[in-house]
Amino acid sequence: MRGLADTPIQTVEGASTEDLAQSVLAPTKVDSEELARSLGDTLREAVDRHGERIVLLCSFQKEESVLIDELLRIGEERGGGTPVKIVTIDTGVLFAETLQTWKAFEQRFGVSIEVFDASNASAPWSGPEHCCSVAKVAALERALEGAEGWITGIRREQGPTRAQTELTEEDSKRGLYKYNPLALWSEKELWTRIFERELPYNPLHDQGYASIGCAPCTLPGTGREGRWAGSDKTECGLHVDAP
Repeated sequence: MRGLADTPIQTVEGASTEDLAQSVLAPTKVDSEELARSLGDTLREAVDRHGERIVLLCSFQKEESVLIDELLRIGEERGGGTPVKIVTIDTGVLFAETLQTWKAFEQRFGVSIEVFDASNASAPWSGPEHCCSVAKVAALERALEGAEGWITGIRREQGPTRAQTELTEEDSKRGLYKYNPLALWSEKELWTRIFERELPYNPLHDQGYASIGCAPCTLPGTGREGRWAGSDKTECGLHVDAP
């Protein structure tokens, strides 16, 4: 399996991926065992509290590589299988690499991913000026019908709008629990887990994309700066609370 270390290009932290691969095992500010516990304990809390009425939103980024792997391990503790429903939102303009990662996830993890459509066949999404945001939010509402909670890959490090993220929150907009098991994890710690367990991941991360959305709206960049590049937009609406 080709690893991130095999592609010496610039990463979101300004270091080459080769440098990142050499440094992932260095000490971090947060104890690695504590991070592992925060991930596992938060997911177990979600599964124990809600059972099949919990949904993981998957965008086929590095965060979901780690989340799905951990969920399957929790499923094995309970007799096997995927303990939550996994869903994705298809805007019709996803990167080819994202579609490849989707297939890789299904093959490696053996999971079934339910698709909710947010495409626009009559006028395909073309960029920030003609964006899928409203359609994505509507698709998420459909995906969460009947659910009691949902799991995301949000991390505090991703940007100012996410800096106060807690492991478990109330989604007041929808009246649901919202779980962010990776809230405390850094970019470096994610790649440590991916390297150690040889997990599949989106190859766009090798090309400098720290955050991956739709092809017309996403460029390489640090954190979320590549999303809706050149505009003031920072969130698509899925994680924005009602005013």
